[in-house]
Amino acid sequence: MQHVSRRRFMKLASATGAALMLGDLTGSLPFTRSRRVAYAAEPIKVGIIDPLSGPYSTSSIHDVHGATVAVDRFNKSGGVLGRPVRLVEADDASNVRTGLTAAAKLIKDDRVDFLMGTLNGEVALAVGDFAKAENRLFMVTGAHVPELTGSGCNSHTFVFMPNAWMLSKAVTPYLVKTYGTRWFMITAETMDGRAAEQAMTDALLARGGNVLGSVGTAFGTTDFAVALTQAKAVKPDAVILNLYGWDLVHALKAYSRLELAKEQIGVGGMVSGEQIGRPLGYADHAGIWGLIWDPKINRDSSKRFIQGVIDKYNHTPTSRCYHGYAAMTQILETVQRAGTTDTQAVIKALEGHAFDGLKEGRSYFRASDHQHVQDVLVGKAYGKELGLGHYQLLATVPGDAVASTPNQSQYRLS
Repeated sequence: MQHVSRRRFMKLASATGAALMLGDLTGSLPFTRSRRVAYAAEPIKVGIIDPLSGPYSTSSIHDVHGATVAVDRFNKSGGVLGRPVRLVEADDASNVRTGLTAAAKLIKDDRVDFLMGTLNGEVALAVGDFAKAENRLFMVTGAHVPELTGSGCNSHTFVFMPNAWMLSKAVTPYLVKTYGTRWFMITAETMDGRAAEQAMTDALLARGGNVLGSVGTAFGTTDFAVALTQAKAVKPDAVILNLYGWDLVHALKAYSRLELAKEQIGVGGMVSGEQIGRPLGYADHAGIWGLIWDPKINRDSSKRFIQGVIDKYNHTPTSRCYHGYAAMTQILETVQRAGTTDTQAVIKALEGHAFDGLKEGRSYFRASDHQHVQDVLVGKAYGKELGLGHYQLLATVPGDAVASTPNQSQYRLS
């Protein structure tokens, strides 16, 4: 992926806009006769942009699943403000230009009221700027780069995902305690990978540790044998995988195949989840990881969410399902609370708002930068089926304990 500077963004956005024509509203909800009477008004439309193809595809599909379950729940209860809700999907393919084209189509042709989604940092930043220019609220569900609530923060973007600093500060003490302080890092050569590597390095150094070496891998790599052989040669306490999606699945399969655990070399990283564990399989899953959500959370709201996903998709939700569901729920609940779909009114109603985040601790959107402050879980992969999910939960770290970020005070929403 290519990083796009803030200066180049307007050029890309202009080119994208020129390539699209304004279209009429298309599509309609398949209501029964009685629902047409109940839903006389135009639908409230939310556009979801995700990498539905490529290395992040499995996670992104789950994002859409979760958002769809939330939409169904609201529609079954009469909609929002007496209007039905409609989800409109778009694929950004982990590419900035494709993401901007998708955002432009959703806003200009589909005429969505709000945007949500994205996993890649570059795409999230670019779509966030475009959404602001078009006066649309944008809820980032998957990207974790600190720039979203730091140097690149803007008044129209809210970030549902914990950022890299929050995740690394939560998981690093458990990696150090279990494995030790001498690490080797394998990092995707993307904005996301570099953000994870920097955050994990800083968290390790703060605990007196050392990075013995690192190797970069191309986004979409399937063979990690060479990288892991390099790691094995320096005899680290642990290999930290600054990877996600299918890259992480393939790296963990190689870790198992090369039997690094027998060499007393641990494995782990900033973030994983059921969306990684399932395609990987129990036998190859190992390590200590930061987690966003887990199906073992004992909250009534979390249980209702789980049942909703099971009823519609016949699988237990992943943390990516959680993001889609919980983020969509916050958009629609805020519209209901504000009494309007007006962008500025909804932004104002979200800022500083505390809500049920389906976790044990409190969740709220920090007014200063629109970061969702929330629990971060730490889990150890079972390696076999021992209960609901792939992880033994080691800790629930309160969001306020990890929410501060370096130089946070120098950034203000623009």
